Amino acid sequence: MGNYIPPSAFYTFEPIKNDPILLIEPILLSIGGDHEELKKINPNSKEINSLKEGELSPYDHATSLFLSSLDWNNGEGTPIPLDNGIARNRIGRFPSDSGNAIEYILEFTREKEGEMYFHELLIKLTNGLSAENLGEEGFDKGFAGMELLGWLNNEEVIILLNSMQSGKWEIKSNETIDGGVRDSLRHLLTFLKAAQRRKCGIMMRKHQ
Repeated sequence: MGNYIPPSAFYTFEPIKNDPILLIEPILLSIGGDHEELKKINPNSKEINSLKEGELSPYDHATSLFLSSLDWNNGEGTPIPLDNGIARNRIGRFPSDSGNAIEYILEFTREKEGEMYFHELLIKLTNGLSAENLGEEGFDKGFAGMELLGWLNNEEVIILLNSMQSGKWEIKSNETIDGGVRDSLRHLLTFLKAAQRRKCGIMMRKHQ
């Protein structure tokens, strides 16, 4: 009998209202008990608004970032997903070793002359919250296995959409999964267009 091979991670793309880069300082203040600024930024997060001034936050950096950046549904529960259909499932667990479709796109595409944003924004989406890229520790991994990868604000969503549709990139001839890049980009397009319509950003999250 062969060894059990666990399934790859599942990836989701969450709608965010607030740009995480603007939340770093308010979160650091909140960790120490000063919650006023963080509460002003996202008044629809019940968890954030339940914090008591002067008391240390029970949330770690990543959890605080997740709670304060999401596009909450007017305080009435979890955010409305950007997609609940085929795109969510197909891009959520891509048939590669890591299951990360964005990493696959980066590996098997190259930018043509004059393209400045295609790879840059894909890297930010899948790795922007790492300590190496963010310049701050602890905002990518949190309590109970939470793992946040990266994000795009609404302006960057629109820029990436334009880059994807510009034709200023090409698929490498050594692509290992026939049609994998185009399939992944098609499903990513679903999320980006939904974010554009809602005028929100997106955050990439990993689930084991």
